[in-house]
Amino acid sequence: MDYLSHNIAVNLKRIRTSKGMSLDVVAEQTGVSKTMLHHIEKGDANPSINVLGKIVSGLRIEFNELIQPPPMDTCLVNIKDMIPTKEIPGEYTVWTCFPYEDNRKAEIYRIDIEAHGVYVSGGHGEKTREYVAVLSGEVEIEVNKTIHKVTENDVFRFESEHTHKYSNNTEEKISILSIFVA
Repeated sequence: MDYLSHNIAVNLKRIRTSKGMSLDVVAEQTGVSKTMLHHIEKGDANPSINVLGKIVSGLRIEFNELIQPPPMDTCLVNIKDMIPTKEIPGEYTVWTCFPYEDNRKAEIYRIDIEAHGVYVSGGHGEKTREYVAVLSGEVEIEVNKTIHKVTENDVFRFESEHTHKYSNNTEEKISILSIFVA
């Protein structure tokens, strides 16, 4: 499940229960079937903008309340349950673990690079700093025409406003955690 579907699922259930409404009542007020509402709350459905509009109108809430990150003290992200943000089979896979939020200035990605794979990343904007921790393996990161070798024992920081490249020159898939701070 991607983070937006997760936000909608959690927020819809939270809003519905905080108003003391059953799925039957929400279905009646929104014109969205109880079955569809159930699948949305479970994160099994990808509702259209039309369906989301009916929910927002029927519950008398702002659209943002439905899609914003839900309030929580903790959050566990399991890569196996996520849909990749970017993927080129045989090269790399990228997952957005924690996207930018209104009151947070960091974004966290998991990147897997296949043996001898390369991932080229565009710049992330002026005054953006990137931190990379290698979860497994060894990666070479090219920044401003300089190559830096980063291993499992290292954490690497660089200004990421320009294009940069991650290369896996090993025989094994590698995994890295990339954190952007604006």
